Amino acid sequence: MTKPNIKIIVENLVQTFLEAGKISLELRNKGLIKKIKSDNTPVSNGDLEINKILINEISKLTPDIPIISEESSENKSIKELKNFWLIDPIDGTYDYINDLNEFTINAGLILNNKPAAGLICAPALNRMFYSFGDNSAFELINDKPIKLECTRKFNRNDIRFVSYSNNTKPEIQTIYNKLKVKKHFRMKSSLKFCVIACGEYDGYVAEPRASEWDIAAGHAILIHAGGVVTDFDGNEILYGKRNFKNPSLILRNKYIKW
Repeated sequence: MTKPNIKIIVENLVQTFLEAGKISLELRNKGLIKKIKSDNTPVSNGDLEINKILINEISKLTPDIPIISEESSENKSIKELKNFWLIDPIDGTYDYINDLNEFTINAGLILNNKPAAGLICAPALNRMFYSFGDNSAFELINDKPIKLECTRKFNRNDIRFVSYSNNTKPEIQTIYNKLKVKKHFRMKSSLKFCVIACGEYDGYVAEPRASEWDIAAGHAILIHAGGVVTDFDGNEILYGKRNFKNPSLILRNKYIKW
């Protein structure tokens, strides 16, 4: 496969993500059609419509790179994936269908099993994040790309993490103690990667849970903003596992030592 021009691909997709965000809100305002999937998680017509939009546009730009989506079975059985897209059309469907604001639209490009680019739109919060390489992570603010540096607001005496639950498990509390985390705030979607990338928070810890499409885009954005993503043992996170399940995760500002 010829190496793609990642910068051009991502910049061409930004407008697609902004439009998809508008459509997601319009569909919600009209009233969503909801159902429960076989894994007992919710899905809506909004999830499926955004899924179509992302797959259509990404396929035009990178026709030779397979797309793995949470909301479709196509390509999930391919063996030994190395170069592929991981998309989650709506991460945080519960928030989406319940008129809450933290849901996100996500696509991560994986090359040689590592995150190479990411796009995340949080439509209800009017936030758009993207990245395409080291020191090339941005938030679009007033139509201008603002470079992300996850260390710029770091205060060693006030280390603030985000968490997916207010009920902290013992193994996670042990890590909080080791890292001297003073406070943690609940945040459920991939937005957590973005708020760490832009320095609003300092980290996140999770035991093995969720799937690769939930984290790929955010992983790219965070490491491209200077952050660190590993499992509990300090190992690099690689993609393309047969079941697409995540290992344990520690996201952190690079000045927080593990």
